[in-house]
Amino acid sequence: MGLFNIFSKSKKETLDNGLQKTKESFFGKLTRAVAGKSKVDDDVLDNLEEVLVTSDVGVDTTLNIIQRIEKRVERDKYVTTDELNGILRDEIASLLTENNTCDTEGYNIPADKRPYVIMVVGVNGVGKTTTIGKLAYQFKQNGLKVYLGAADTFRAAAVEQLVIWGERVGVPVIKQQMGSDPASVAFDTLKSAVANEADVVLIDTAGRLHNKKGLMDELSKIKRVMQKVIPDAPHDVMLVLDGSTGQNAFEQAKQFTAATDVTSMAITKLDGSAKGGVVIGISDQFKIPVRYIGLGEGIEDFQPFNRREFVNSLFGE
Repeated sequence: MGLFNIFSKSKKETLDNGLQKTKESFFGKLTRAVAGKSKVDDDVLDNLEEVLVTSDVGVDTTLNIIQRIEKRVERDKYVTTDELNGILRDEIASLLTENNTCDTEGYNIPADKRPYVIMVVGVNGVGKTTTIGKLAYQFKQNGLKVYLGAADTFRAAAVEQLVIWGERVGVPVIKQQMGSDPASVAFDTLKSAVANEADVVLIDTAGRLHNKKGLMDELSKIKRVMQKVIPDAPHDVMLVLDGSTGQNAFEQAKQFTAATDVTSMAITKLDGSAKGGVVIGISDQFKIPVRYIGLGEGIEDFQPFNRREFVNSLFGE
């Protein structure tokens, strides 16, 4: 079992509330798509395709889902529109399961990889620093010693925000002057973490996408310098995406996965819009595990992504 993956009633309520706008929008569209129809036919499937695309599931993933449903219809010969909800639920659940290579929800920190180094990437404004703060809180709640590295040295606000989180959570933050070399900050953070026998290190990075090569060079340098302290660091590169931006999140994922070896994702701000379908599409298209989802401002509103519970919340138990 991974850390923090016990799905309590309060977490379920948070998930239900966080996906409420998505659920209302999706099922409102779905109801209109099958209005006056008793059988799933080509017209219903065309309408369903539009529902999925406009729910930010993404074109490729939508076509995948539609093809799966077409096979079901062809096999079963007669499928009623009343059955469509259940079929959709099954196919989306299967899709999320097939495309998730993560064995645990959240993080399961190996005993032989401590400190476990997580480098966090993503553009400005997606909730990257807040994600780091909330992760640090959850790690500490589970009895782990955490260090934070303020390697986004291009924005004073980013360093200040991370320091505030460090004080709030009660974990040390390693920082340097504005404009310092981000790799140098990462190096100092790891040296301090090793010397003080930390369990987890979270490294914040600059959220710029000025050009792919610049981003790649900067992140590659941070990795090389960290490996002088811990040879296999970072153990995870987490990409943070703002779920409320819908298709823009897809584009950011494309750019970052092209620029660096992203090994996990966190999708934030799902409570603020009806674009929760983006989780399905991103999970399908990038084949990179979504470890966490953000469902509100509260420190407890950031939870491990549980595929089964996500689908249950979206479609109802």
